[in-house]
Order: sequence, then C-alpha cells, then structure tokens
Amino acid sequence: MKPEKIIDISMELSGTTPEWPGDVPFSYELSVTKQESGSVNVGKLQSSTHIGTHIDAPFHYDDQGLQTHELPLDIYLCKAQVMDVSGLNKINLSDLKPLEEGVTAVLLKTASWKNRTAFPETWPVFDVSIAQWLTDNGVNLLGVDVPSVDPETSKELPMHQAMNRHQRFILEGIVLDDVAEGIFRLAALPLKIKGGDGSPVRAVLYS
Repeated sequence: MKPEKIIDISMELSGTTPEWPGDVPFSYELSVTKQESGSVNVGKLQSSTHIGTHIDAPFHYDDQGLQTHELPLDIYLCKAQVMDVSGLNKINLSDLKPLEEGVTAVLLKTASWKNRTAFPETWPVFDVSIAQWLTDNGVNLLGVDVPSVDPETSKELPMHQAMNRHQRFILEGIVLDDVAEGIFRLAALPLKIKGGDGSPVRAVLYS
C-alpha cells in the first residue's frame, strides 16, 4: 500500500555538506560520461561513513561492536515519535515527552543546527540517563538532528558508550526543521558495508 505522505529528513550530500572536522569530505564526479562511453554516465564518490544523515554502528566506538553489515534492519524500519526539545542546552529525562504505544524510535528535534552547509560550533548535550530510559521503554533507536549524540570535543563519548551498554542504536544528522511532534513510520536503512563503522542513510518519515 502506498504511503499517504513521505517526509524526507535527510541531508543532501554534495560538496557543501560539512564533514566532521578532519574527516573525509564528500565528493562526487563523473568518472565516465555518456559521451565518452557511448552509452552511460558513471559516477564515483568519496566520503566519510559519518557524513550528513547517518547511522553509527557500535563498531564505531567499540572494537567488539556490531559492524554495519551485521545490524538488525528492523531497528531502522519502525514506528517513531518526534519530540520537540528545541531551545535547550542540555536534554534531560524531564524534557522528554510521554511515549505513545508501539514506538521503538525517538527522534529529538533540537533545532540547533541552523546552517547545514557549515559544521556547527556547539549543540545540546544529551544526558546519559536517556539510554536507560530508552531501554526501560523498549525503544531501540535514538535519532538526533545534530552531528553527534556527544560533543565534538569529547574523547570519552559518554552518550555513545551508554547507548552501547544498553544495546541501543544511534541515528545522527536528521533534518526535522519542518516536522511537528507526532507519530510516524521511519525508514533509515544503512548500506550493507562489510566491516563498516557506520553508513549514510536516506531517512524518511511516512504515514
């Protein structure tokens, strides 16, 4: 059955998509043109696995963690609840909204990444107690509209590690600017990258 409405919550990938400082920028070009080949255009791309809208595989922050090709796909095809937590410097349990029945993904709208062509200087901190709350409520996936669930300068990665301890999964860089609070179906499937630590995704909400 065709969805009634599809909302694209993915960042566009182009030369203006900001990469994590020091990481590999995204680039795409034609390696062979239709004129050269006589039949088709063929492109090539180079990119970090953590560019734009992407998922983190646990292997990203745990050498023994699941790699991208091992991830359970039902995590990324599920019922999701968008929660508006904009205007806050730190997101605590008290800022989260009551969960609707059957929700297995929570998407947090901080509205703090205004210019998607520039890497943000700061974004809200996510309290590690959220990972336990997700577990207690049967929520498998946390999505955020910022580059990471931890600050750029963090080496300990407390939120990543808390999510890993509770076997919860992470979706980062989603675009929720024009999405109101509510319940949606989410699709954000990673590429099947053998041994991967993450993957860009085309994340959409639909009903």
